[in-house]
Amino acid sequence: MLASLFISLQLALVTTVILLLLAFPLAYLLAFKSFRGRTLLEVVVALPLVLPPTVLGYFVLLMIAPDSALGSAWQSVFDSSLAFSFSGMVLASVLYSLPFAVQPMQQALRAIPSNWLEMARTQGLNFKQTLLQVMLPAAKGGVLVAAALSFAHTMGEFGVVLMVGGSIPGETKVASIALFEFVEMQHQSEAWMLALILLAVSFVMLSLVYSVNRKGPNLGVAK
Repeated sequence: MLASLFISLQLALVTTVILLLLAFPLAYLLAFKSFRGRTLLEVVVALPLVLPPTVLGYFVLLMIAPDSALGSAWQSVFDSSLAFSFSGMVLASVLYSLPFAVQPMQQALRAIPSNWLEMARTQGLNFKQTLLQVMLPAAKGGVLVAAALSFAHTMGEFGVVLMVGGSIPGETKVASIALFEFVEMQHQSEAWMLALILLAVSFVMLSLVYSVNRKGPNLGVAK
């Protein structure tokens, strides 16, 4: 049980860090830019919200199979299979939790008063300075929400990680899969304890989300 929890925590942490780095540019693009294909991009980003996890997992598995372009390239570079590995689960988790990272940050960026950005331009701030001094401080609530939701969502994954990673003890068996197997084997005490731990993690993460949302946007950066 402890091994599966450690794998879940490791997967959630790695996935959350990658998502924060990947999702912020996407959120900025969707919040401020108009371009051809914008609607298509929004649909692709939001698709995991409605797509059955096993369907997404199946397509990811096809994408990283040893005979695929990505799978064969990974095999040649790292001399290991991307399918049924921790790295494959990270890729699947990033795709599956992408909307939970992009959408809160997109909303936070859209909530920044336009006069703040105009003031930054009139004061001669370049894009990097505006990003660091205005956008990120103002949108930090959205970033925190994105991190909490991404972490909690990844901790609770089942269908996607089962399709892509299988259930290899000590390698790809995450807590949700271990819980399912405990129930199947009628190990009620282990199942009860693991379920309570996952419930506690979800409760803490959602408490953080609601706490940040209740405080509202960080308007203090305008000083």
